[in-house]
Amino acid sequence: MPREKYARQSLGAAHRLVKESRVLLVGAGGIGCELLKNLVLTGFGEIHIIDLDTIDLSNLNRQFLFRQEHIKKPKALVAKEVAKKFNPNVKLVAYHANIKDKQFNLEWFSGFNLVFNALDNMDARRHVNKMCLAVDIPLIESGTTGFKGQVQVIKKGKTACYDCTPKTTPISYPVCTIRSTPSQPIHCIVWAKSYLLPELFGVSEDEAAEVDQTEDSDNAAEIEKLRQEAQALKKIRESMGSDNFAKDVFDKVFKEDIKRLANMEDMWKEKTPPKPLSYEALEQEAASLDASVLKKAQQTWSTAENFIVFKDSLARLSSRQAEEQTKAAKEGGPPPLISFDKDDDDTMDFVAAAGNLRSIIFGIEPKSKFDIKQMAGNIIPAIATTNAMVAGLCVMQAFKVLRGDYAKAKWLWLWNGALRTDKLEDPNPECPVCSVAMARIHVDLEKATLKDLVEDILRAKLGYGEEITVMSDAGVVYDPDLEDNLEKKLSELNISDASFILVKDEEDDDPRVDLQLAIEAKKLTDEAKIVELVEREGHTITIPRKPRKSPVEDGDKATGDDADDLIVSNDKPVPVSNGKRKRPLDGDEEDDPTPAKKLLQGPTNAEVAKSSSMHAIVLDEDDGTILIADDD
Repeated sequence: MPREKYARQSLGAAHRLVKESRVLLVGAGGIGCELLKNLVLTGFGEIHIIDLDTIDLSNLNRQFLFRQEHIKKPKALVAKEVAKKFNPNVKLVAYHANIKDKQFNLEWFSGFNLVFNALDNMDARRHVNKMCLAVDIPLIESGTTGFKGQVQVIKKGKTACYDCTPKTTPISYPVCTIRSTPSQPIHCIVWAKSYLLPELFGVSEDEAAEVDQTEDSDNAAEIEKLRQEAQALKKIRESMGSDNFAKDVFDKVFKEDIKRLANMEDMWKEKTPPKPLSYEALEQEAASLDASVLKKAQQTWSTAENFIVFKDSLARLSSRQAEEQTKAAKEGGPPPLISFDKDDDDTMDFVAAAGNLRSIIFGIEPKSKFDIKQMAGNIIPAIATTNAMVAGLCVMQAFKVLRGDYAKAKWLWLWNGALRTDKLEDPNPECPVCSVAMARIHVDLEKATLKDLVEDILRAKLGYGEEITVMSDAGVVYDPDLEDNLEKKLSELNISDASFILVKDEEDDDPRVDLQLAIEAKKLTDEAKIVELVEREGHTITIPRKPRKSPVEDGDKATGDDADDLIVSNDKPVPVSNGKRKRPLDGDEEDDPTPAKKLLQGPTNAEVAKSSSMHAIVLDEDDGTILIADDD
């Protein structure tokens, strides 16, 4: 029986589109393994897989393409070799690389019919979203969180893109809480991860994103004290490799600093003061224990066991730092830095032990290394069955995308095993990524100057006037009052292949919408040209004008029942008009809205309408409390 018999019967005419397709899979982790298996067995003609990571022991429970013998090998390369056995007729190409590398430029992206995102970080997702929009290639975005998951089809001009809705920002913790008054395990873990580890082996703690550096009076004083402590640690850092290094570090952070805090009596009037630890006492207690504690990842270590892991991991990190310093000195490279990685046993053991010792000092319950790994890495455990279901839904949506049938494509949600659907949203006219006009230009980076770009492309080809602002990732490079850069080469302004330039029309009367120019480094066939606008044959690029806003008289402003209320949730503000949905969900979900949508949007519009005195509903992330703000 031919391998493709059932696929052909199921897909009909679409089977040819599948077989002739050339698709890109970004990510070979939990979803990526399942998705690659589905794509191969379905018969997609050519599949390119890219992933930066290597295989870790913790991956094996849910990334079924990998086995024990694959640990430390590149995910993409192993996934290709294993998946090839499922269907030798499919062409597989693997890259052990970062999707943001310059080699994966716009021209490379434009060679695919479809892109699948199976990523685990927001920055890479946004990059792929931007690249697909720039070359007008459909993208299927997916993700899972425990038993929850979603699949979203993204197509330029037809659907909302990944950045059309604001995403939740990472939680930060005030410096005063981290440094002086921790009350939860996460506070001690962040202290170990974002303060102690960087001060000893990396960059200064005050560059860490997880610590809130708002310069109010209290916080500013705490930051200054933190800097003074950092200076003391730097002196200790200079003794790294000596016999007293572990004791010096321990005594500094777990004894001297704690004694100083405990002596601030006003701080502990209503709290139990912290109790410093003794290096000598713990060393004596740990003498009867062995290093087997390192294997007890799912057990909560005792104080002596945490002491053993702290000393052992500190020794490993010190030895590693010394080796890298020697190597850097020989090769003339920058000083080595060790940063936290949840899959790096050395840094993970250090953060777990140091965080637990600090918890014990402040009377906080310590956690197992397994739990700390999830907290320090901001991880919600992945569920293999959820990954499998989401991967299957991605392929089902891919059939519609290949047929160009976006009207039938859905936004799919998995919620604790239940599948819900919603119509794909229209592009957000205020989206900073997809609401702008887009164009591509070929540039000879060895010769092209900013003046060539402004005069030959923006003014001569696209018709811009004098009042424009040109911005790169580094900031403004040109406006009518900043002409110093015109004679500089684009390369001197850090504008390179795969860079994006934002052009703003500053004309007061009838300005154009913002333009995003994608730079592609290329030697032009016409030697007289240095920059060239990429246009499809028979199509002229025009930049639309911004829509005019109708003036609203003061007396016409909406008030009371006519005004739109606002739901403020963890994710985004959602306008509400007269307590009615803008669009009902599929089926009978008007009365039982999709749980996943409720998570993103907060309460239903009908719930908001029930209280005429309500301005906003806020979901408290700490304990799930719903806070209602009244007019009063």
